[in-house]
Amino acid sequence: METITSLQNSKVKKWTALHKKKERDLTGLFLIEGEHLIQEALKEGIVETIITDTSSPFDFEHTVLVTDSIMKKLSENVSQVHLIAVCHKLDQQVKDMKRVILLDGVQDPGNLGTLIRTAVSFSFDCVYVSEETVDLYNDKTIRSTQGALFHIPVIRCNLNDVVKELQHDHFTIVATSLEQSKTISEIKPVSRMGFIFGNEGQGVSKQLQEAANERLRIEMHGFESLNVAVAGGIVMYEYRGK
Repeated sequence: METITSLQNSKVKKWTALHKKKERDLTGLFLIEGEHLIQEALKEGIVETIITDTSSPFDFEHTVLVTDSIMKKLSENVSQVHLIAVCHKLDQQVKDMKRVILLDGVQDPGNLGTLIRTAVSFSFDCVYVSEETVDLYNDKTIRSTQGALFHIPVIRCNLNDVVKELQHDHFTIVATSLEQSKTISEIKPVSRMGFIFGNEGQGVSKQLQEAANERLRIEMHGFESLNVAVAGGIVMYEYRGK
């Protein structure tokens, strides 16, 4: 097992740089922390290196032993972490889709992670995110997915183009909206559906609302709207895949 003790080591500097989105985009690498996430990533074959300051429960060839100070420098977690892995970004491929969600400018990493986890839980096939949506490989996003990001394609794209493509493939696109919208009971499930959820403050853009086949609202008392992750959970449960 390789051992690294210096904070100035070139590998340590390379790994630390992965805290920045620019470097993750440039290298196609990202960091994950903790045994559960690493176990899920190993199943997908995307782990490049496992880093530990004690010992690793994984029989993985490329494991590096580092000092406590290096581990603290690499970790973005407030609590002490003993396992970190360097991973390759996933090869995102989609096929035979029937249920998808589209996220328009979601900014909170916790919301994005929760929506991805919920999509997996309710048998959705893909998550499309706009170019303005928070980075999937942000540490907070990764942790909030609880490993779900390894089990569903998450594709950053132009949502306006994707909506057209999905409609061409006979998808009914439903945008969440408070204006000129129908309730859940008024929009019946069909074989192929895509649901658009919007930015925490602005909601779904006007352009996407106009492009959608339907607009949907959740009936409630006392408040006009819900947190986007909560709303997403309700809608995905109601229209869950089989």
